[in-house]
Amino acid sequence: MPDNTLIIIYDGQCPFCQNYVQFMALRNAVSNISLIDARSENPLIADVVARGYDLDEGMVAIFGERIYYGSDALVLISSLSSRQTVLQRIFSKLMRNPVVAKKIYPYMKYGRNLSLKILGRRKISKK
Repeated sequence: MPDNTLIIIYDGQCPFCQNYVQFMALRNAVSNISLIDARSENPLIADVVARGYDLDEGMVAIFGERIYYGSDALVLISSLSSRQTVLQRIFSKLMRNPVVAKKIYPYMKYGRNLSLKILGRRKISKK
């Protein structure tokens, strides 16, 4: 996989996850990007899960030869975003800090789980 390719595996049925990926305006900042719904049959999902990553507990970003998981994926995505609006710049600056991202990420997971429950959607592992 080329070093300039960013792959993000996220929950496509989670409104927070969908909005976050769109909000960060990555297509403007990264030349090659692939957004993969973790609920799809993409073979990369099975590979990531086989490596021990639980997609119900965190999103995955692959950039170059490295896999970023959970809050580390959040830090990477924030550092690569184009930050066009004031809100994007503020959020990106906060989330580029690994300490802040680690503290905020559990609340983001809680929001995801709550939204799935309210919408009557199952977790990825129970699709």
